[in-house]
Amino acid sequence: MNKTSTKKVCIIVYALGGGGAERSSATLSQILYDLGYDVHIVTVLDIVDYPYKGQLLNLGKLKANDDSFLGRIKRLFVFKNYLKEKDIEIVIDSRPRVQAYREFIITKFVYKIPVIYVLHNFNYKKAFTPYKRLNKFLYKNKKMVTVSKAAENQYKKAYALNDVETIYNGFDFESICKSADQKVNNGLATYITYFGRLDDEHKNLKLLFDAYKLSKIADRNIKLLVLGSGPDEASLIEYVNEIGVRDFIVFHGFEKNPYPLVKNSLFTVLTSRYEGFPMVIPEALALGVPVVSVDCKSGPNEVIVNEQNGLLVENHNVEAFAKAMNRMIEDKDLYLRCKANAKSSVEHLSKENIGKQWKAILQ
Repeated sequence: MNKTSTKKVCIIVYALGGGGAERSSATLSQILYDLGYDVHIVTVLDIVDYPYKGQLLNLGKLKANDDSFLGRIKRLFVFKNYLKEKDIEIVIDSRPRVQAYREFIITKFVYKIPVIYVLHNFNYKKAFTPYKRLNKFLYKNKKMVTVSKAAENQYKKAYALNDVETIYNGFDFESICKSADQKVNNGLATYITYFGRLDDEHKNLKLLFDAYKLSKIADRNIKLLVLGSGPDEASLIEYVNEIGVRDFIVFHGFEKNPYPLVKNSLFTVLTSRYEGFPMVIPEALALGVPVVSVDCKSGPNEVIVNEQNGLLVENHNVEAFAKAMNRMIEDKDLYLRCKANAKSSVEHLSKENIGKQWKAILQ
């Protein structure tokens, strides 16, 4: 990328590890840094796993030492003083904004410079406080960026926001493909993958396991490789045992570099109840791997073109998802077409293209 600006930008994140929203914020820091912006990052939690670029203020270290009421007030002052001392010109706030008193204080008393609020989730309970009037009061005239068109339309209607636009998450496809070339041996000959957090309330993994059992996948000795960890790991393993498919579903655990395993899979699956913009879909497609996904809100139908780079399935429909998986292994022409189109279908989401959109908004 050509460097174009020395404007001072501060990205506020909940953490730099753990999920797609956090990973997209880390990638955004790289995008803006490479464009020449003076990038600063502030994390709420002391979790720093994803690669980033810029100067880091880790408020999580202070939180770990003192999370009392006075400790929280102290962190707010540290944060406010940091913005002032570093002469930050624009804030990009990518946190969930769910605590009313905290968001009122931050919005009205901490931020004294322009702010761009990023909405990473279609589920409004994960994006705003529970108080609709307060949300309108705080954000109606603020600059908002959503990560999907569906989310943009929803929040415009729900809160009458006056300045909202969509900028999809950007991806470093070159780095993803390079990471995927790492040699791995998981002992599986033929398999499909799920990679993501093991959180059934969000990811609806029991639907995936029920659909796998109903499908013909196991009959063909095609395993389901589950890459990830989370709060429901133990209960999901127990559930798989209960429905009798434990021998065919492999819980691999969290993998810092899942891409070699994804690249060597037949296809990737997603069964979430809701998303913001599921990053696993473009990542799999960039590796030439088709995706079978439920058509949840929001994101999948803005990336997957049905029967061209994957299959979109009615959400919460076990039978339909099982049939879609069967199609991927039985219809050779469909599979090869989706595989051939996969990489080119996500070129518009490269960090170079997404960087142009952020450059325009920041100017």
